[in-house]
Amino acid sequence: MHQFTIEPLFGSGNLDLAGYNIAFTNSALWMAITAVALWVFMIGGMKRELVPGRWQMMVESFTGFVDDMLEANVGKNGRKYVPYIFSLFMFILFANLLGLLPLGVIGLHPFTFTSHFTITGVLAIISFGIVLIVGFWKHGLHFFSLFIPSGTPLPMAIIIFPIELVSFLFRPFSLGLRLFVAMMAGHVLLEVLSSFVIDGWNAGAGYGVLVGIPAFLLMIAICALEILVAAIQAYVFALLSSLYINDAENLH
Repeated sequence: MHQFTIEPLFGSGNLDLAGYNIAFTNSALWMAITAVALWVFMIGGMKRELVPGRWQMMVESFTGFVDDMLEANVGKNGRKYVPYIFSLFMFILFANLLGLLPLGVIGLHPFTFTSHFTITGVLAIISFGIVLIVGFWKHGLHFFSLFIPSGTPLPMAIIIFPIELVSFLFRPFSLGLRLFVAMMAGHVLLEVLSSFVIDGWNAGAGYGVLVGIPAFLLMIAICALEILVAAIQAYVFALLSSLYINDAENLH
């Protein structure tokens, strides 16, 4: 589990501010790398050329994809959330993919910070906070009608309201947990398979052929699957955030 250990870098382990440790960690480093990579990706694709190049088309495709997703799930009012949902989707996507880079062959160890619930939980809380702010700002106390379906008899409403409220409050937990579990499980599986390859060949050529080679081939297949999972989890996170925003925008 060493790959998930958060460690201070550059001798910053003892830095404190008001009693809180503010060390610059490997997690913070890879968040910064992800942000810079995303910034470079966007700047390179915003040239607004008359005949778009491949890079510009790729950026516009991602933007259009998020715009279409919000319009389908929120409606015309969803367009104002495109910058946030796009940033959320792309940040998670880049983080997931950068964590899969095989940089270990050159002595570097990428850190997948989306495999930590503290990170995914904060992202989920931000989305949930937007839902609460928009819901109460736009509808006031009428926002509580979200927890009682229209036409529900009073005796049933007394039962349904707390159930729906608890379900609503658990949304950020389930949203963050889903991404965290998916990324952590994939990396643990790759670590286990890699140990089979190494231990198999260390035990001898026979074990290497019987255990190491099949495990290595399975690793390649799992890596391909992890790339797909990285994209799917970023999409699911953005999609669910859009659906939750829809509840705040359009009470039903």
